Amino acid sequence: MHTIPVRLHGSRDRSYDIVVEAGILRRLPQSLAAWSDIRGIFLITDATVNRLYGRQLADACRKIGLATLVLDVPPGERSKNPELVLELQTELLRHGVQRSSLIVALGGGVIGDLAGFVAATVLRGVSFVQVPTTLLAQVDSSVGGKVGIDHPAGKNLIGAFHQPRAVYIDPLVLKSLPERQFRNGLAEVVKIATALDGQFFRYLTRHARSLTRTNSKLMETVVVRSAGLKAAVVEKDEYEGSLRKSLNLGHTIGHAIEAASNFRISHGEAVSIGMVVEAEIAVRLGLMERADKTVLERSLKALKLPTRVPRIGNRRVFFDALSVDKKSVGGKTKFVLPAGIGCSAIGVDVPLTLIEAIMDFR
Repeated sequence: MHTIPVRLHGSRDRSYDIVVEAGILRRLPQSLAAWSDIRGIFLITDATVNRLYGRQLADACRKIGLATLVLDVPPGERSKNPELVLELQTELLRHGVQRSSLIVALGGGVIGDLAGFVAATVLRGVSFVQVPTTLLAQVDSSVGGKVGIDHPAGKNLIGAFHQPRAVYIDPLVLKSLPERQFRNGLAEVVKIATALDGQFFRYLTRHARSLTRTNSKLMETVVVRSAGLKAAVVEKDEYEGSLRKSLNLGHTIGHAIEAASNFRISHGEAVSIGMVVEAEIAVRLGLMERADKTVLERSLKALKLPTRVPRIGNRRVFFDALSVDKKSVGGKTKFVLPAGIGCSAIGVDVPLTLIEAIMDFR
């Protein structure tokens, strides 16, 4: 078992632990039962994860005396919408949610964002725990307390900072992931390494062929390192004032690509392409060596991630998404760009003409 502490001290203590252990999902009811102040569990998941793990987890909780209600939603990004938030809040209130209740977010990044936002807003905030079942969520979105939903203008524009009470990560559940979702998670792993840790990046490159859903031992090492790197950043910059923005590498262009493709290009795929585009921008601005960009691109290809800029038919949607990016300052989009392998430049102004020259608009 690996325990990664996230220490957040301020006007109130928001510290918690990230626990990574193969098989921890089976033992989760006992861990939750150890919290004597919890009165009732609301398990929020999606229909796919509910069939795989949710029903079993709820039954196991009930068997040891934990009152548990399961609320499942359709899988996919489109569930991160205000209407579904209201539906979930209504169900929680109808079934007597209290400040002493616990919301369990069981699923990928969509469920973590959605359930976390519901937890942050119902009764002005109840406790929740993250139980991420995708690689993307395990290494990135479950850590740090950023929760929220999408808006027609862009992704994750409505949200809050609401730290979980704990994060429980079971690497064994990765075996049930579709290959495309697993690759999405690897894109986030590469992003973390590229932004923060050159040594970790080289480790990923050496083990690229062995990084598979079924190699649980290796994936546990990767998850622990990735989550640990993010936890260290969150401790220093909880509210994304400066350093934490480095974790948005690949996301400024990536989110715009997602939007312009009407989300046919998945998040991880868009982040992978976004890293390549942003690396090219960094090279042309003199922030990154061409050789480092080549190394990044080769590593992404070795992990079977896309690197080629897709045709962007909807130019307006692409630039609209850029204009409402959360890193915008004074109406100008500020980029996080790679300054090498393992380091980043934050808050860079990028001329739109340069983006035009690199992207494939038709």
